[in-house]
Amino acid sequence: MLRGFIALLIFQGIGESIVYFGHLPIPGPVIGMMLLFLTLQARNQGTPASLESIAHLMIRYLYLFLIPACVGCFFLIKNNLEGWIIIIASVAISTFATMIIGALMMKYMLTRHQKKSRENS
Repeated sequence: MLRGFIALLIFQGIGESIVYFGHLPIPGPVIGMMLLFLTLQARNQGTPASLESIAHLMIRYLYLFLIPACVGCFFLIKNNLEGWIIIIASVAISTFATMIIGALMMKYMLTRHQKKSRENS
């Protein structure tokens, strides 16, 4: 599990470095996770057990990572009341867009899976 955690930190560090030196508007951890994904796809050997176990552990306690951000939002209400309409609208629009894209992706994947099942039969 320690090897998986170190791998996650290394890829996050690489992503942060790319963002810092490239002056990109994308968060470093996002670039790091894309690089990790591409690396795992290039290896074509599946996910290592150490990486899989640390990922499951982090997902299990993901809500603990989000608590500080949520608490910080409550303290910002007093200072920036005029910005909350924009924030709520952007959250609603992005949630709706995520639901639509997720549904379309699920439909595509199910259609693809059914086609492969018919070809193998």
